Amino acid sequence: MTSVYGGSGDPARSIELLWGLREPPRRGPKPKLTVDGIAAAAIGIADAEGLAALSMRRVAAELGVTAMSLYSYVPGKAELIDVMVDRVVGENGVPDHEPGGWRSRLERVARQAWDRYLRHPWLLQVATSRPVLGPNIIARYDYELRAVAGIGLSNIEMDLVVSMIADYVHGAVRTAVELAQAEQQTGKTDIAWWEERAPLLAKVFDAERYPVAAEVGAAAGEEYQAAVDPARSFEFGLARLLDGVAVLVERAARGETA
Repeated sequence: MTSVYGGSGDPARSIELLWGLREPPRRGPKPKLTVDGIAAAAIGIADAEGLAALSMRRVAAELGVTAMSLYSYVPGKAELIDVMVDRVVGENGVPDHEPGGWRSRLERVARQAWDRYLRHPWLLQVATSRPVLGPNIIARYDYELRAVAGIGLSNIEMDLVVSMIADYVHGAVRTAVELAQAEQQTGKTDIAWWEERAPLLAKVFDAERYPVAAEVGAAAGEEYQAAVDPARSFEFGLARLLDGVAVLVERAARGETA
């Protein structure tokens, strides 16, 4: 997946759009469009067709206006993507209080991110190492930090744990997204695709030369009825990751440094 970079547009204009700092005109006709409406149309296009299909002209056509009319609201595609990311990060809001202990709270953080990527696969194409920090992104970050607040970790450890969970989900969900896209584009399920290729693989694969791969691969294929099971891999990896955080929390409780 080719990446586009969040925050690559005019930072001042992106901040205005994200935080609603631009004052509406006091006189004249009521604006036909809104930034939220434009972002919603753009998100719909990206959800259905990917970021490659997104352009100001395409969004304008979706809204039934000219491309030039959009520039009165959004200066360009880069700033529009900043708004899109912030909007989908905040689409379900964040609760003021989450029940349960730190582990269940972190699990919810991870699963919410997993679900968000599946709803909006184009997010995997947006590099956010230099994000323009909108209100929803900041609210989400604060919410995620609260999952590990007050459990004995330092500020830096809290940030690192939240970043670790985010990085894990970003990597884990990629296979699920790619698998769904492959099935959509080819019209074949994963098992149907592999069944077609099994006779060809049997001609070249030497089970005696690769005995572990043969045994484990056969067991996994039988269990998953596919080459991979992204959701199961995600749950397995998340549990192991949280086991590691539990060790960190225990060390903090004993006054040890990581």
